[in-house]
Amino acid sequence: MNLDLSELSQLAPIFRELFKGYHVSRRDPELYAQLSNQQDQYRALFKALGFELVCDPRGFYYFVPEQMGAQVNKTAQRLALFTFILVEHLADQGRDPLAVLDGGSIGRDELPALLEKYRDLFVQAEVTTQDELEEKVMRRLGQLGFASEDNGIYRFLAPMHRFLDVCLSVQQDRDLAATLHSDLPLPTPELIDDEPEEEIISLALDEPELSAPELSEEDALARAMAEERTQQEIEA
Repeated sequence: MNLDLSELSQLAPIFRELFKGYHVSRRDPELYAQLSNQQDQYRALFKALGFELVCDPRGFYYFVPEQMGAQVNKTAQRLALFTFILVEHLADQGRDPLAVLDGGSIGRDELPALLEKYRDLFVQAEVTTQDELEEKVMRRLGQLGFASEDNGIYRFLAPMHRFLDVCLSVQQDRDLAATLHSDLPLPTPELIDDEPEEEIISLALDEPELSAPELSEEDALARAMAEERTQQEIEA
């Protein structure tokens, strides 16, 4: 394919945002429109630079490195854990988790009760105070394009489906385990230091017996999340 860079007028801001792990969605009308209109050209260009541009049919774009890392990025694992907690919390309240996490919102005033209810799980993610919850989770959700914040209201955006997919996979694993009346052979997740903000979130899991291409992002986080939940239930 012959690339006409003159047509890629938003190349610099698009690459800058995607490279730091941001998810471009309809919330970013200029960037999203250009990616949609010139999708093939951007995909070919970024592939030549060593990145895979993913277009999720639910309306967002993000980068995946050609070679995924060997460990679950701590930030990615923390955000997945928060999503899993929020899904259970909303269900316990009789609220539809999908309705909230797919364009819905929660208030900042809901965070203290959420933190107290799931304190043991949050401690595993090194989140012990509301300030840490806002800094390590809510702020990062905003920085990476998963949510927006306005006057204490956190509204979730289309890219949250990436973590919702993980939650669904975790639930399927738990249902399967219950059906078989046996524990699934899930590896112990390893939390690592936060990557620099410039680096892309890698969602792969360290599992030596599998090569990186065989382990999808969703499977990696699902297994890590399932182990987190299983350990918490055992300790309870």
